[in-house]
Amino acid sequence: MMTDTDVATRSSRGPESPGAASGGSARGRRLPRWAVPVAVLAAALCLPFSTLRIPVLFEGALNSPPTLHLLAFCLVFGGLATSYDLLYGRVGLLSFGHALYFACGAYTAALLMRVVELPLLWAAPVAVVGGTLLSLLLGAVSLRVNGIALAMVTLAFAQAGSILVSRDPGRLTGGEEGLSLDTDRVPGAFVGVANTVNLYWAAVAFAAFAVGVVWWLTSSPVGRVWRGIRANEQRVAVLGVNPYPYKLAAFTVGGGLASLGGVAYLLVTGGVTPGITTAEFTLTLLVMVALGGAGTRWGPLLGAALYTYADHRLLQLGGSEAFAALPAWIAAPLSQPLFILGTLFVLMVFFFPGGLVALPGRVRSALRDRKAART
Repeated sequence: MMTDTDVATRSSRGPESPGAASGGSARGRRLPRWAVPVAVLAAALCLPFSTLRIPVLFEGALNSPPTLHLLAFCLVFGGLATSYDLLYGRVGLLSFGHALYFACGAYTAALLMRVVELPLLWAAPVAVVGGTLLSLLLGAVSLRVNGIALAMVTLAFAQAGSILVSRDPGRLTGGEEGLSLDTDRVPGAFVGVANTVNLYWAAVAFAAFAVGVVWWLTSSPVGRVWRGIRANEQRVAVLGVNPYPYKLAAFTVGGGLASLGGVAYLLVTGGVTPGITTAEFTLTLLVMVALGGAGTRWGPLLGAALYTYADHRLLQLGGSEAFAALPAWIAAPLSQPLFILGTLFVLMVFFFPGGLVALPGRVRSALRDRKAART
C-alpha cells in the first residue's frame, strides 16, 4: 500500500533534474521562505501610520478613514478568495456554493448578537463553528459527485440558502434590507469612524490567518495529496489512497475560513445584505482567483484586492463630472463597473492565462525571446 507521501510524489512531482545538486548552493543564498510574507505583513500593519498621499489611487492619505476602509474591504475579500482557492486552485474542486458559508458566518454572528444578545467575542466563534459544520455536512453530500455535477449540487445548496435569507423567515434575516450590526454587543474599539484603523487591523489579521492556514496545509503531506488529486484523481485512487476524505477536508477548511471571513465582513461593513448569499457572488470569487492566478501563493489575494479596489473606484468615477460629460453611448457602459471589469478579465484570460502573478515571468520571457531573436 502506498503512503500519502508516495502518492503525492508520483502524482505532482516530476523527475529530479541533474543540476539539482549544483543548484543547492544557489538556493541556499536566497532569502528564507518566511522573509517576504513577514515583510508584507509588517508593511500592512504599519500602513495606518503613514501620511503618504497617492492622489490617483486614493482620495486621501493612506491613514485616512476612507482609504483604510477600502483597504480593509480588499483584505477581507483577499482572505475569502484565498479560502476559495483552496478548493478550486489547490484541489481542483469547482464549487458554486462558497458564498453560502461566507453568508452563514455573517448572518449567524449578526443574529446571535441581535436575538440571543451574545457579545461579539462569543458570537464570532459560534458563527465560525456553525459555518464549518455546515460546510462539512454539505460537502459530505456534494463530494459524492465530481466535475459539473459537483458545481450543480453546490449551486443548488447556495440557491436554497439565498432563497431562505430573502424570504425572511420569522422576520429574522431582514429580507432584502439585510441586518445591521448591533453595536451594543461589539467592543467600542470597532465602532465609529475614528476606529476605522482597528477594523483595518482586524481585516489584516483575517487575511493573514487565511493565507497562513492555506500555505501551511498545502505544504504539508495532505497538501501534496491535494496536488495529486488536482493533477489526476484517478491515479491517486489507483495508488491506494481514497481521495474523498482529502477533498472533504479541503471543503471543510475552506468553508470554515469563509465563515470567519463573514464575521470580518460584518464588522467592516457594519451589516450584512442578501447579496453575499447568491451564486453570483461565488462567481465573483472565481473571477478574483482566476485574475490573480489560481493555485499560486499570492494570486488569489492579489486578484481579490485588485478586483475589489477597481469595483469601488469605478463606482465613484461613474458618478463624476468627467463621466457625465461623455456621450451617452460611451458613458452608459463605462459607468458600469461590471462591464469594465468583465472586459479586463476577458483580456487578461486571453493574453495572460496564468493571472497577474504570471505576468512578470511572461514579460521576462518575451524580452528574452526578443533579445535572442535579435542576436
